[in-house]
Amino acid sequence: MSPRPGRLRAWAELLRVPALFTVPGRALAGAAAAGRPPGRGTALAAGASLCLYEAGMALNDWADRDTDAVERPHRPLPSGRVAPGAALAAAGGLTAAGLALAAAAGRPALVTAGVLAGTVWAYDLALKNTPAGPVAMAAARALDLALGATATAPADARGAARRALPPAALLGAHTLAVTAVSRREAQGGSALPPLAALAATAAISRAGAGRPATARGAGAFATAGLCAAYGATAARPYAHAALNPSPQLTQRAVGGGIRALIPLQAALAARAGAPATALPLLALLPIARRLSRKVSPT
Repeated sequence: MSPRPGRLRAWAELLRVPALFTVPGRALAGAAAAGRPPGRGTALAAGASLCLYEAGMALNDWADRDTDAVERPHRPLPSGRVAPGAALAAAGGLTAAGLALAAAAGRPALVTAGVLAGTVWAYDLALKNTPAGPVAMAAARALDLALGATATAPADARGAARRALPPAALLGAHTLAVTAVSRREAQGGSALPPLAALAATAAISRAGAGRPATARGAGAFATAGLCAAYGATAARPYAHAALNPSPQLTQRAVGGGIRALIPLQAALAARAGAPATALPLLALLPIARRLSRKVSPT
């Protein structure tokens, strides 16, 4: 039997623990878009998102176990450190837990979480290697933000979801770019996806730094600074991968794109008029970066 630290590390790799720090910001950005301060519903939405995100990670490796045996034999399933059945059971249990947390936040949140869960399972089991794969992943991240909005304002869920559409679209555009790069991370060899992601980052930064009526004064200043932090986090690894699209640099570009979600979500919250909510999120970035040196987020 493997020693306990070895089992814990295997599960940390399977669940991509460093990427967990990118998840809570979506619920907070959704609450800000809804025009409400974070509350019990926001916390439940964040918990549901964390569970569904981790369900997707476990299900992803279960679905890719044969491919990983060839391309990534060091991963937890092909290396034998985690049993395939255990990974599938974890995916099912985490999905159920996520839906239960969403249900506690109200029916609108449960409906949103149900669509999100269906998108996650469809992506991992059917859509990932099709042209619809990046779009499905982008939809999942956008739904995460919508979940935060509907859970925070269940009495006005329709209005909250409508107000969440613009930030959800920016979050989805970023996710689409990262996912397109990730499709080549095991092989490398193409400069086009990181170049496209670099252009998308510039466009998202410009759009996010715009000044809606809700972001004035300190809020507008915080939004501009956070958009700059987002661009700096994502752009450098994308540029390196575009200049040298090796598997190693492509993987780093994907990791940088994942970490860039933190300042992007903070910027979206500040843009919606909640700079006090946004700025503490930025403190998660160095933690995620430090953990990424020990456990890969991809």
